[in-house]
Amino acid sequence: MTEGPHAGQPVATAGADLADARAAVVTVHGRGATARSILGMAGEFGTDRVAYLAPQAANHTWYPHSFMEETARNQPHLDSALEFLGGTVAEAADAVGHDRVALLGFSQGACLSSEWVARNARRYGGLIAFSGGLVGPEGTPREYDGDLDGTPAFLGCSDVDPHIPLERVHETRDVLEDLGAEVDERIYEGMGHGVNEDEFSAAKGIVTSLER
Repeated sequence: MTEGPHAGQPVATAGADLADARAAVVTVHGRGATARSILGMAGEFGTDRVAYLAPQAANHTWYPHSFMEETARNQPHLDSALEFLGGTVAEAADAVGHDRVALLGFSQGACLSSEWVARNARRYGGLIAFSGGLVGPEGTPREYDGDLDGTPAFLGCSDVDPHIPLERVHETRDVLEDLGAEVDERIYEGMGHGVNEDEFSAAKGIVTSLER
């Protein structure tokens, strides 16, 4: 059970019923957004046997400050968010297995998803991080345990994103690779803070592969 600021928050769903699904995607919205908004991607992936689960942050925000701030400044919200995400992943994995669960997040949701996967490294169906990276200030020790064991990870970001320093995307790539992920990092020149068609296509490839 989730404690702290995100306790009692709902999980929105779309796609196949989890009990009947072959795979699941946990989608994590960005700051100021909603679970329903990021679930809009589900209908675009064209899947039949994938369940989509989207936890909803309290007050539409997973943690109050930049992901690059001292971690203590984002507490207790950050730990509560990670716990909530972990519970949602566990629910999905109980139904389909960890290796058929992918995590997909945008912005704050991408940061949260990346950090959770690094802290809980094992074989997953995938990690899709649109405009995000690992949490913490520059120089944060990245002493994670576990083995991602070939988990496909997509990192997409602009080279001039106003919220996500390019160096943090590269650091996230390196950490995930060291943990055993197969990382596809794509940096887009001058894009800004958003998701483009190429990123969506890469994400669709990971998600649809889980149905096979």
